[in-house]
Amino acid sequence: MVNLLLSLLLEIILRDYAVWVVFLVITVVMIWFLFYQQHQGKQLKGELTELAKIQKRNVEYEFVIKAMRVSVWHVDAKTHTISYEQDFRDKSVNWNQAPEGTEYADAAKLIDPRDSDRVYTALDNICSGRISDYHEIYRVKTPYSARPFYWEESYATVAERDVDGKPTIIVGTSMRIDERKTMEEALVQARNKAEESDRLKSAFIANMSHEIRTPLNAIVGFTSILPDVTDDAERKGLLDLVHENTQKLLRIIDDVVSISKVEAGQDELVMTAFDLNVLLSDLLARYETDLNQGVELTTDFASDMQNVTTDHNRLTEIMKHLLSNAVKFTAQGSIVVGYDQPQAGRIRIWVRDTGKGIAEENRERVFERFYKVDEFIPGAGLGLSVCRTLVQSLGGLLGVESKLGEGSLFWVEIPIL
Repeated sequence: MVNLLLSLLLEIILRDYAVWVVFLVITVVMIWFLFYQQHQGKQLKGELTELAKIQKRNVEYEFVIKAMRVSVWHVDAKTHTISYEQDFRDKSVNWNQAPEGTEYADAAKLIDPRDSDRVYTALDNICSGRISDYHEIYRVKTPYSARPFYWEESYATVAERDVDGKPTIIVGTSMRIDERKTMEEALVQARNKAEESDRLKSAFIANMSHEIRTPLNAIVGFTSILPDVTDDAERKGLLDLVHENTQKLLRIIDDVVSISKVEAGQDELVMTAFDLNVLLSDLLARYETDLNQGVELTTDFASDMQNVTTDHNRLTEIMKHLLSNAVKFTAQGSIVVGYDQPQAGRIRIWVRDTGKGIAEENRERVFERFYKVDEFIPGAGLGLSVCRTLVQSLGGLLGVESKLGEGSLFWVEIPIL
């Protein structure tokens, strides 16, 4: 009986012990699981936070490249093929791009021939590992546009390498830079204009110094000896020379003032109606006494009376310069002043002479300031430049037809309504 009770007690103890062991094991497992879940939760939370940051960076990254109108592309260095990840370049007009998966050798054919070899060589160098960074500016052909190309700028670098250190993936960006190139061209033109202005200023000072000093020296010299001259004929000759040089000086100053006023916008147009025949006839009368011996001055008007509406003073100034040049450069033969019948509200007035003429290479240059075909002929080289400035202010055109040794025909075409 005692043995039975002892065995039952032992059985109960062993059974409860097993229960406690099982309970303890379950408790330990649950505690471990709770800690594991907490750890996993923290890790997941960190991953979600990092993912949110990555998504934010991706949004910002996409926003930046979209704002900059940039494309992102990759080149497989093994196959030499190009693929585009994102492309926000302006594709509205004149667009030209290699298809996805094109080899960069074929893509380079879309680039202007002046740049294609250079760009291909740079891409080949970075893919082969000879260089680690790439930067090129080039022109892309646009066969369907009046403008044959647009400008593009690209950057690239090695994104991945193999175990030997050779490039496997090249990542790059491209953007159109037409506006920047336009600004650069405008800046270059502004710089050239400033340099030209500086050159013209220097030329102006040098020429004016010479041209003004010449008649002034004559005026001062002749007037200083006048008191010592008693012979009336000699005195008259000196006074004539003083008068001639005074007129030269006045013409030079008038030319400079005319250009300055027109270019500064201070000399406003005064449109009036008048008879062109009267204006030209009055001018001819002024220059008849200045003709070289044997030169005939005639007219060839298209009608007996021609009413025009334009700035009388400016047209008078233009024709004075053209007539003065014709008289100056015509030693024999004739000078003819005329005009053609008006067409479409415009009229062409011309002066034709049988003077020395102008070589083909000098025809356009004669309208430049201070340019003189013959340095031995008096004058500052401003007359025709003044003419062109005045003609342009009237909305007209000025041109010349001439052959060396056969005379010249200067024409002015202006609106008259």
